[in-house]
Amino acid sequence: MEEWKEYRLGDICSRVCSGGTPSSRHDEYYGGNIPWLNTKEVDFKPIYNTEKKITQEGLENSSAKWIEENTIVVAMYGATAGKTAIAKIPLTTNQACCNLTINPTVADYRFVYYSLANKFNELASLANGGAQQNLNAQIIKDFVISLPGIYTQKFIANILSSLDEKIENNRKINSNLEEQAKALFKSWFIDFEPFKGGKFVESELGKIPEGWEVCPLEQLGKFKRGKTIVAKEAKKGDIPVVAGGIDPAYYNNVANTKGPVITVSASGANAGFMRLYYQDVWASDCSFLDSSNENLLWIYCFLNNNRKVLRHAQTGAVQPHVKPADINSIIVCIPPHELISKFQTAVSPLFQSIGLHQKETKRLQETRDALLPKLMSGEIDVEQSKLLFILRLTSILSSRDMRMSAICSCVDKDGILTSNLPIISCVIKGWAAPIC
Repeated sequence: MEEWKEYRLGDICSRVCSGGTPSSRHDEYYGGNIPWLNTKEVDFKPIYNTEKKITQEGLENSSAKWIEENTIVVAMYGATAGKTAIAKIPLTTNQACCNLTINPTVADYRFVYYSLANKFNELASLANGGAQQNLNAQIIKDFVISLPGIYTQKFIANILSSLDEKIENNRKINSNLEEQAKALFKSWFIDFEPFKGGKFVESELGKIPEGWEVCPLEQLGKFKRGKTIVAKEAKKGDIPVVAGGIDPAYYNNVANTKGPVITVSASGANAGFMRLYYQDVWASDCSFLDSSNENLLWIYCFLNNNRKVLRHAQTGAVQPHVKPADINSIIVCIPPHELISKFQTAVSPLFQSIGLHQKETKRLQETRDALLPKLMSGEIDVEQSKLLFILRLTSILSSRDMRMSAICSCVDKDGILTSNLPIISCVIKGWAAPIC
């Protein structure tokens, strides 16, 4: 079995740097075309875009600096300390990011990224300080990881990145499908494009087509409050528990809603954040509307086009809240029922596709997460032949879905893993027979 050697991160980097933040007192420093990464965006994923952009003037008058594509970004401060990401575009970062440019003659940047993701808890535990636990560049440079030879690094990185590429592709497809539904809703129910030849009447929302009503949202669907369940009460399962965050707080073995279901986070920094789940969930610290409502997709598209309305519904100075009553009282222009039905029929295939892609993504993520510690520890010996590698790989994984997905580790005639994933889609759909 190949020997793995230990290296300090600083010894396998050609460059290590942090960034900076242009002064917010200068409006001219922001709104440009230079991507600027904040640590809250660093969350074990590739970075293709950033929430904020800065100008050349902002760059020149701050410590922000360019980092090249494929740089590994490690968050150093607060709640995100120890989380990593890969910059897939040239970008700049704030000072809370430690940016590692990997020397390609020593290490594969993807392997280093996956190694740090696997050792997240160990790295995060090194954070120190008072009220806020922070890492610093020296701690990160001194952090030790184990590396096999460069060929084995690439072999392992190809397995994991192939899964992540498929996950990212699914995300892009779903984003496009969401935009199609959003655009159709805007055309019909905001811009009234199909109805411009008809008669319009005045309303508190402005001119609307004759026969339409201006009413509270609850006339179409009434959001309810979830039932709080704390982590120690949740039973092991795969049902998301939706609370105040953007992602599920944890998981449970039973649901209290029937998917698809709209959730709106009820409190905290993310109060008013809305999401459509394509499965049953346990609604905890959130408001929800599930598939028992016949107007679900229309309501979701309305809220998706009016997310600012949800944010503005926040109450509470210290701790923001968005209650069911705040959502139900939102004033909306309601078309005749037959138009709602026609719209939902038009967009239903889009949302069904989104749901299928999300289910596939979940299986891919489970496969990746099961493989990660085994590949990073050398438990799976990738020096074996292609067939023996796949057989051993699939024998280790616990479920049939994981075993089937893992066959994506096919290699080309030279023994290098391909980046194509034709096998994944087949095995996920059950077209391949079990091999173990």
